[in-house]
Amino acid sequence: MSYKWIGAIFILGSCGGFGISLAVHQKNEEKLLCQLRAILDEMLWELPFRLTPLPELVRHGAVGRKGILPEVLLELAEQLDRQVLPDALSCMNAAIQDPVPSFPRLHRLLLQLGHSLGRFDLSGQLSELTALREQCDEEIRELRLGRSDRLKSYRVLGLCAGAALVILLI
Repeated sequence: MSYKWIGAIFILGSCGGFGISLAVHQKNEEKLLCQLRAILDEMLWELPFRLTPLPELVRHGAVGRKGILPEVLLELAEQLDRQVLPDALSCMNAAIQDPVPSFPRLHRLLLQLGHSLGRFDLSGQLSELTALREQCDEEIRELRLGRSDRLKSYRVLGLCAGAALVILLI
């Protein structure tokens, strides 16, 4: 009899933990998008005044930051320096690491950044980076819209799913 209750507690805890992990994952994606927006801002500020080469520009955006996004940018800069792959999009595909695809909005924006880098003259490059920054802002707005209700729902649904499983199994 006590094994059933111990199992029920484990099921309820794991389902509740899954709901909490979904909420944390969404908060992390929002933080990463804010970090990408700040990096794009720095690129937009630096590019017209210094005409920085592309690998240095990408490397400069990653300096002083922590997390998976600076790691991806540093790897992108290395790929661009090696000049083995034909374009910046291929370099970005090679630089994207394992945790990035689990953040679909960030993944899409990074691929778009790789698609736009190095393809245009200065004015075209600035307009592409500006458009990408605006898309990043839009994604952040979407994530923040109804965030508290959505995150609370993830937590509650996790606990409710666990409770339903416990009821079915007992």
